[in-house]
Amino acid sequence: MRYENPLYLAEEAASLYQLSGGRVALGVSRGAPEVADRGWEAFGYKGEAPNGADVARAHPEAFMSAVDGYGFAAAAPLDRQYPNMFQPDSALQVFPMVPELRKHIFYGSGTHTSAEQTAKDGLNLMSSTLVSETTAEPLGEIQADQISCYHAAWKEAGHAWTPRVSVSRSIFPIVDGADMQMFGMQASGSDQVGALPDVGSTTVGRTYAAEPDKLIEQLKADPAVMSADTLLITTPTGMGVDVNVKILENFATNVAPALG
Repeated sequence: MRYENPLYLAEEAASLYQLSGGRVALGVSRGAPEVADRGWEAFGYKGEAPNGADVARAHPEAFMSAVDGYGFAAAAPLDRQYPNMFQPDSALQVFPMVPELRKHIFYGSGTHTSAEQTAKDGLNLMSSTLVSETTAEPLGEIQADQISCYHAAWKEAGHAWTPRVSVSRSIFPIVDGADMQMFGMQASGSDQVGALPDVGSTTVGRTYAAEPDKLIEQLKADPAVMSADTLLITTPTGMGVDVNVKILENFATNVAPALG
């Protein structure tokens, strides 16, 4: 969100919602560490924090304010309006307006603190294959605890609807020799712990690559996957459409039904 125009994004998201008949799941977040030095400033956005954290907070707030229908500007005097549509000084909303759009927006969280803040902000929770925390526990345990904190904070906030939670995993079902040749060596037996600039300690999830029966067993043992409403699969987009379609078809046909 450091690089996004929040008002324009609100208009785009609402337009997409209408065009798709509500088939929208939009994920936003602060964004990952990058190679640019204060790159958001090249896009016209200013902030005080060296990592853009203040911009990353202000932009989602402005975005959600627009999504919720709050005015972003005042209508001009009638002699300066064309056509004459609004009472002077009345609040102007972004168009189109979609009251249900908020329920389709996920915020990417990497810590217990940001998960709780996401709940307070009234947004669905999205957790990736990386979290900005390390403990003695694997990624699935850390995320499951974050999800629990999120649900507790959501209940305390008193929002009037039921949120969704998604987690991401790198998964390669192996159903034939071609799959084995491409992905058989991708499997990793454990998570990785490291550090990222401006983030600190991180836990990166393992890669799952196995026959469907084994994948089902492994994913059922992942507490975050079992706690989430939605499982997102990260795919190797650089390998082309056909390869990625096959990965998704293999998962949908041979793995997903057993996960519920």
